[in-house]
Amino acid sequence: MNIRSLTRGDGVVLGAAVLLFIASFLDLYSIDGAPDSADIPSLWGSGPVVLSVVLAGIIGAALVVAARALPQPRQVAGLDLGQFGVAFTVFAAWSALGNIFDPAGGFDGEGGFTDSLGAGTGLILALIATLVMAAAAVATPLVPALKAGLVPAPRPAAPQPYGGQPQGGYGYPGAQQPPSFGGQQPGQPFGGQPQQPQPQAPAGEFSPFWFAVPVPRPLFAEDGSPSPIAELAPGTWYLAVEQRGAALVAQTQDGRRGVLQDTSGIQRG
Repeated sequence: MNIRSLTRGDGVVLGAAVLLFIASFLDLYSIDGAPDSADIPSLWGSGPVVLSVVLAGIIGAALVVAARALPQPRQVAGLDLGQFGVAFTVFAAWSALGNIFDPAGGFDGEGGFTDSLGAGTGLILALIATLVMAAAAVATPLVPALKAGLVPAPRPAAPQPYGGQPQGGYGYPGAQQPPSFGGQQPGQPFGGQPQQPQPQAPAGEFSPFWFAVPVPRPLFAEDGSPSPIAELAPGTWYLAVEQRGAALVAQTQDGRRGVLQDTSGIQRG
């Protein structure tokens, strides 16, 4: 899982899930005139609230974040894993709203007992948490501010000239690479011809450079196939090896090459 692929919207969803979990240990309802020592159950004391609000909300948040962090999209019954998560969060918010209006549920009591019942602190916080969670899950793909990376990409070292060995390998240019002498290993006697230095790219021609994407972007095959071969994640550095009009030919950490069609907002190293 790539944590750097998470967005600010995912961070809001996670924060709301934490608030929901805390709220689940607070009072389910309030009773007018009840003393402070009154033993009022928490949200865990109601099966319908636990299943439809607490667990549905936490499971929904987990699915939304997992779908973003996984390197390849996962589908269940033809639907994206993230879509299941969004549906769970919306259902949890809807259920929390219903329990706010009727905290006693099907319990009627006698002598107007339920007239003195109201939503407790836990139920109110659960409604706020699920509303924020559902709103963030739905709005993240639509709002640019929420689509931005949760963890900013680190600045790379200065880009190497064309033909030079990038430091640190793909994904993080920073560590010194061992020199190569005509295929000989360090410590062996030098008996071959040293490698000739790579020519520098003439002025005006394309030079490879490191870049990072602001949001997850699909990488398509060079043969023009419509299906993506990989997804570039924010927070990871990729090497652009060729330019084709407005598109870039990029190379992933595992050596796959493909065409990045949407280059808007990329961060150059």
